[in-house]
Amino acid sequence: MWPFSSKGPSGFSWYSTAEEVTQGLDGSGLTAIVTGASSGIGAETARVLALHGVHVVMAVRSLSSGNVVKEAILKETPAAKVDVMELDLASMESVRKFASEYNSRELPLNLLINNAGVMGTPFTLSQDGIELQFATNHIGHFLLTHLLLENMKNTARDSKIEGRIVNVSSQGHMFTYREGIRFDRINEQSDYSSLAAYGQSKLANILHANELTRRLKEDGVDITANSLHPGSIITNLLRYHSIIDFLARTLGKLVLKNAQQGAATTCYVALHPDVKGVSGKYFDNSNIGNPSSKAKDVELAKKLWDFSMELIS
Repeated sequence: MWPFSSKGPSGFSWYSTAEEVTQGLDGSGLTAIVTGASSGIGAETARVLALHGVHVVMAVRSLSSGNVVKEAILKETPAAKVDVMELDLASMESVRKFASEYNSRELPLNLLINNAGVMGTPFTLSQDGIELQFATNHIGHFLLTHLLLENMKNTARDSKIEGRIVNVSSQGHMFTYREGIRFDRINEQSDYSSLAAYGQSKLANILHANELTRRLKEDGVDITANSLHPGSIITNLLRYHSIIDFLARTLGKLVLKNAQQGAATTCYVALHPDVKGVSGKYFDNSNIGNPSSKAKDVELAKKLWDFSMELIS
């Protein structure tokens, strides 16, 4: 018996799938944005939310890939409400355009699933001159959340339904640079580590949710913000590391999650009633987990918030 097979307090485990953790739940009347919904756990998250009646807006870099997923969802669930909109998180211009178009449609927003990401890329700067993994995984989502938050606040107030922001992080946050977030050296190339930079961006996802929680509570807003580790999953995130990718898709099948299992924690945190009122937590295997000490650093979270605001302003 695998040690990770036992169920946690939620009643779910490493093996649980997104459909299992949402069984019997009704998401009718809810509207969700899922970033990176054209493949992997993002596509599975969109499918399962739509299966439960949620109006899903797929925010994707490739409209053609997004439409393929949309058609597959509609084939399985003809009554599903699914839209596809273009979003490139590595470009602040694209994020601003997406948010403007979304708000202009006068759609409500109950759930914001910040799922998209890149992993282990060679050193590259984004269109805005920011290290690509930090730009895509954190800054893009930070700006997106910032621009959609007023909509979420209005939706929560008008509908009397709790809003939920879900940041898909990773256990990889534990393998960031020694200082956690390299504020003064975010674009330093000389000692760049693709995996440490990934860890830095995933640490930022957790710190973002934690500081957002503190601010939302101060404002008395009925919106929660949580982060999570989806599990080690066989996805195209590993495409920049060919040897690791090969091992993951062969031997890794014995110990890595598939997309159905990988999307479970996201769907659990987004929809399950047991998570109502829970905010500022880090989830793992559809249970509350224990992130690194840096992820719990309140002052680091505040500093990251200010740093991120400067970058997007």
